[in-house]
Amino acid sequence: MIVAGFGFRGCATIDSLTSAFSETGLSAVDAIATAEDKSKTPVFIDFAKTIGAQIVSIDASTLTHIETQTQSQASQTHRDTGSVAEAAALAALGKDAKLLAPRSISNDRMATCAIAQGPKS
Repeated sequence: MIVAGFGFRGCATIDSLTSAFSETGLSAVDAIATAEDKSKTPVFIDFAKTIGAQIVSIDASTLTHIETQTQSQASQTHRDTGSVAEAAALAALGKDAKLLAPRSISNDRMATCAIAQGPKS
């Protein structure tokens, strides 16, 4: 299973999410994941429909326990994790997940995306 994890600002658009996702080099994933509160935003729901992926909501406390490859000061300050995108992708797949692509940043710098792979389905 392959999951795209996302971190994004409240003002992010579908274009922001699409840009960050495109930067990973993939065109399809099984699911997309983000922090639980962000997973319910209209832009994230619309993006999931656009790419035909299910949404996985990650509890905020779970994000803080995931070691990330990259470090963002904004993620650290607001979410207590180095990268929301990386942590969400890894958390969605469980302990045997592997990061395939570290976080990439959208052209407008409003969203990040990371890709993980794991056995969970």
